[in-house]
Amino acid sequence: MNSSYILYLSRHTLETTLLLSAPILLTCIIVGVVVTLLQAITSIRDMTVTIVPKLLAVGVVTLLCGGWILDVALRFTIEIFGQIPNIGP
Repeated sequence: MNSSYILYLSRHTLETTLLLSAPILLTCIIVGVVVTLLQAITSIRDMTVTIVPKLLAVGVVTLLCGGWILDVALRFTIEIFGQIPNIGP
C-alpha cells in the first residue's frame, strides 16, 4: 500500500460521502432559506416554523432519493471490499 493509493481511497471516500449527502443538505439549505424569508416577511419568530418544514422536506427527499443513495453506497462498498485482496505488505 503506497501513498498514492491512500490518497485515491481518501478522495474517493470523501467524494462518495459528499455525493450521498448532497440531496439532503441542499434540501435543508433551500427550505431553510425559503422559511427564513417567509418569517422575515411575516415577522413570525417561532422555532417550530423552521423545524417542521425541514423535517418534512428531508423525509420526502429521503424517500425519493433513498434507492439511489443505497445503490451508490452499495457500489462503493463492493468496490472497497473488492480491493481488500490487493492490499498487502
